Amino acid sequence: MRQDAGNVNSSGADGRAPASDEEARQATASPTAPDTEGGAASDDADTRLRRSAGFLVDEALGFLYPAALRAAADLGVADHLVDGPRAPASLATATGTDARNLHRLLRLLATRGVVAEDEQGRFALTEAGQALRSDAPHSVRTAVLMLTDRTMWLPAHAMSHCLTEGTPAFDDIFGMPFFDHFAQDERTAAVFHVGMAATSDPENAPLATAYDFPATGTVVDVGGGHGGLLTEVLRHHPGLDGVLFDQPHVLAGHRLNGDAAIAGRWTLANGDFFTSVPSGDVLLIKRILHDWDDERSAVILGHCRRALRPGGRILVLDAVVPPGNAPHQAKVVDLMLMGVLPGRERTEADFAALFEAAGLRLSRVLPTPTVLSMVEAVPA
Repeated sequence: MRQDAGNVNSSGADGRAPASDEEARQATASPTAPDTEGGAASDDADTRLRRSAGFLVDEALGFLYPAALRAAADLGVADHLVDGPRAPASLATATGTDARNLHRLLRLLATRGVVAEDEQGRFALTEAGQALRSDAPHSVRTAVLMLTDRTMWLPAHAMSHCLTEGTPAFDDIFGMPFFDHFAQDERTAAVFHVGMAATSDPENAPLATAYDFPATGTVVDVGGGHGGLLTEVLRHHPGLDGVLFDQPHVLAGHRLNGDAAIAGRWTLANGDFFTSVPSGDVLLIKRILHDWDDERSAVILGHCRRALRPGGRILVLDAVVPPGNAPHQAKVVDLMLMGVLPGRERTEADFAALFEAAGLRLSRVLPTPTVLSMVEAVPA
């Protein structure tokens, strides 16, 4: 799944505004010693428990923010704020919604900085909310719709199934594995592929310039979707040719035709990366391995190793889970994956072991300006 969401911002990996430092400190502070009159310790403990209760209730209510964000994306609210602030009644007329209820939604989005309310009670998009517009250069409207689609939402609701059964909840809910369902449901497949392209587009140029690609040769984008990453790699490295490799129904929506700078330097190849991979000097695997368990990921990597030309390299573009418990988008996405697919996000040590199983060696891990890293592998 090319769930490329870009950098984690200061509001936290899940996009919610964090508690203040003082609130976080109080929520986790150890009990204070009782005073000389006694009773203070029990009062302090009770206060801490009340604070914990409030904190956890607020956390449980957090699902309503992405629900509101989805509704705004679904109804195109941001598109009607391009020309400036509007009163809820005016915006409701434009979007065909109920003015009172729209105001309630906007009020919640304003608490997260997506919109802002002025002194006249009008709402406007903030800088942070601009990418919700359909016409924004790096619009993520379709990505929001994908990430909050019922195919993601329902398995998250059934996360306890993943813990007790050790398998994705998706299969139990929809009666078949994730990608099998997409193959049979054109609407869901369209939401997924368009949404994935939207998440990838803002980060493809930074990724293309973050690595020392060879001056000449062939780059193969394995499971490359609609070709956004390959386009940027070829655009920034004019001596390279490229192969976009994916299944036929995915390649049907490719976007390589639209850029004169790469004309004549790319070809399409359809197939299944569990069977074989086209030959090349650099093989890109972006947001693919985290969909699959170690056994099947090793199969993919094995085919890639055999497809490498002498001196070639494999670049796995995935989030690398950092050590410790600081917020990181990979830890959030990892639970989404747990609900829908057999794969997972991996640590550097996980990648090293996975490469070894496929006859490869981890040569280096390169950070990028995005949430993804470039994990480079060469034949062992």
